[in-house]
Amino acid sequence: MEAITLKNVLDGKSNSAGVIYVDENATLLSATQTMCDAQVGAVLVKSSAGEPVGIISERDILRFCAKQHAELDKVAIKEIMTRDLIVGTLDSRVTDAQSIMTEKKFRHMPVVDNGKVVGMISIGDLVRVKLEETDVEVKYLRNYINM
Repeated sequence: MEAITLKNVLDGKSNSAGVIYVDENATLLSATQTMCDAQVGAVLVKSSAGEPVGIISERDILRFCAKQHAELDKVAIKEIMTRDLIVGTLDSRVTDAQSIMTEKKFRHMPVVDNGKVVGMISIGDLVRVKLEETDVEVKYLRNYINM
């Protein structure tokens, strides 16, 4: 059986909004509103030149709120975003991405192709694909047994 890749995951996603970005100088409140409006758990952060420079997730925001008592409309995203992006490629295997995300304890991964971000996957996307794959295998095994 052929390995499922991140391209397969992106092709199967129902979210047609694409990759959602916020500017690194946007406020934390603004980024939170963007995430709520788009119903996503993380957004990429772009520089004024439009290049991805980080990622901000629900978890980053919660950790900040637990440690700081600042007003969310006065804190710039660039102050709390994760700067060292770990990315996947279209030909990365789902199992590899899942392992990295589990080991590094993060739930959202940008997917790049030729140096450009082409999508974002979540651990939920990967779990869904693995469950679908398992369902197909079970179906074929049952058919084989019942022959």
